[in-house]
Amino acid sequence: MKAGRTDLRREAGQRTRDGLLAAALELIAERGQDGVTLREITETAGANVAAVSYHFGSLRALCDKAIEHALESYLDAQIRELDALDPASTIEELAVAFARPMVRALAAGGRDLAVMRTVARAGIDPPEGWDRLTPKFAESRSVALRVLTTQLPGVDDETLIFRTRCAAGLLNWLAVAPLGAELATAPTEQIERQLVPVVAGALQGYPTGP
Repeated sequence: MKAGRTDLRREAGQRTRDGLLAAALELIAERGQDGVTLREITETAGANVAAVSYHFGSLRALCDKAIEHALESYLDAQIRELDALDPASTIEELAVAFARPMVRALAAGGRDLAVMRTVARAGIDPPEGWDRLTPKFAESRSVALRVLTTQLPGVDDETLIFRTRCAAGLLNWLAVAPLGAELATAPTEQIERQLVPVVAGALQGYPTGP
């Protein structure tokens, strides 16, 4: 019986924690991290102020964790898309998979795009703790490399990794740039048609010599 009560308390605690993360991200996406208060977050989540202290320690830590959680969700979605490829996939197919989570956010607009903008801005100066996601970044790159090393056998891994990082940076920039807002008014097919060749170009590179 005691074990059952413990499990119920743990589940309730997890629901509270998840609710606080969702509420924080929603409000941050609406008006920025400096524009939200602890009371607003707890009221939106239906939790009390003590729950923030218990689960996160502070408002700042909660906001950082909410943005980190959104980034992790983005990376997970990107890895799922890349995992569906095989080494024989083309660079264009790789570019489609690599860009698809951002394309979806652009096409959805509203909250989804606002969240991506929040993550992209935070990524310029990552908060403490984001190094926890280093293995996910590495996984995304390694899956992309399986395709690139097959399609570009004469290019060394260091160069290919640099290209994948450039492609990722391009997508992050697009989330916050005015051009991203312009794309967000277009259908998904049009966004892919315009964006995929640019991402593919970054991954392909330009031949500089024999």
